[in-house]
Amino acid sequence: MQLTREEERIFDGERGEAPKIAIRLLYSLGELGEAEKLIPVKSAHISGVSYKNVGEGGIQFLKKISHPVSVPTSLNPLGFDINNGGPVEIDEIFRRKQMEIIEIYQKMGVMDSFTCTPYYYYNEPSFGDHISWAESSAIIYVNSIIGARTNRESGPSALAAAVIGKTPDHGLHRDEGRKASVVVNVEQQLDYTRFAALGLFLGPKLNRNIPVVRGQRGAKGVELKAFSAALSATSSIPMFHVDGVTKESSLVSESPEVIYVGKEEIEETIGKNSTQQEPELIAIGCPHLSSEELDYIAGLVKGKKKVGPDLFLFTSREVKAKASDAVKTIENFGGKVFSDTCMVVSPLSNSYRSTGTNSGKATFYLPLKGYGNQRVAFMGIMDLLRWVIA
Repeated sequence: MQLTREEERIFDGERGEAPKIAIRLLYSLGELGEAEKLIPVKSAHISGVSYKNVGEGGIQFLKKISHPVSVPTSLNPLGFDINNGGPVEIDEIFRRKQMEIIEIYQKMGVMDSFTCTPYYYYNEPSFGDHISWAESSAIIYVNSIIGARTNRESGPSALAAAVIGKTPDHGLHRDEGRKASVVVNVEQQLDYTRFAALGLFLGPKLNRNIPVVRGQRGAKGVELKAFSAALSATSSIPMFHVDGVTKESSLVSESPEVIYVGKEEIEETIGKNSTQQEPELIAIGCPHLSSEELDYIAGLVKGKKKVGPDLFLFTSREVKAKASDAVKTIENFGGKVFSDTCMVVSPLSNSYRSTGTNSGKATFYLPLKGYGNQRVAFMGIMDLLRWVIA
């Protein structure tokens, strides 16, 4: 991979230690991806922000690479809600270490966004923008639905790109890397939960192969967000196309593989990933909820009496502020709305052993020992709320 003269100076350490570490990381990734050069990016998004994921080694890396960012850069959720506390009790060491991570990022000029859906407010890319994003569900969403261009970056590589303002030119940054190689024909029109189930079903089958989904011309953005999250959690797929819906659905390779998905496969996936036992917690918002989703849930619980499990909803600070009336309705009902954090990166196992959710991504992660060690009930919002509405 060829570097410009200025990039060579950075590589040699003439611009400081942190930029040197950053560009050498990008150079190594570029060599692996057979990129010919670095290209400028419009923005970055960094994952692995919760102390639960970062750990002490991650903090030491952040200190070494700490340097003002060159492009608008947003952050993923933390381990707790800074302003309101929760969703579960944490110890003082966790709190102190989490705040240390935040302070490092703040000194670098990174946004206090703390969300996995920065495209709603903080960091919205446009079609064709070259960006460097981590957070699997956000990567697949912006590539697929918005048409921005990012590879599936890690937290460190997205941070390195934020410092340098560039990323290697390979993979999803080029048309050839964005072509679908599998056609997925789906026989029934899917709702939110079944789109999430489709992601859980397809992920292990497709591995890294980009699919184009056919038969879903009525798909809404929120449903594709559910599909994005589940598909990215269960595979290394960085994007998908939906025929007649997404902007680049004509990018299909010659002689693609064809897969047929019927109602039986979808319903079997839901059943396989769900317990029917009443959970201790109902958790909604993975990825973070939009204001429209909060309004919808508020309409379902308005004037009702709460019973049964705890009800936690997760969103960003900006969405929570915009949907303040809906938040008030939900909290008057007895639910809690958190920002800055989510059910996956907070230490839920400190307080709960079983969780009900409509998220395919959370359904995949929460049973894992390092993420929550939960029994999961995976179903739609209406079915989840029957446990909490008298």
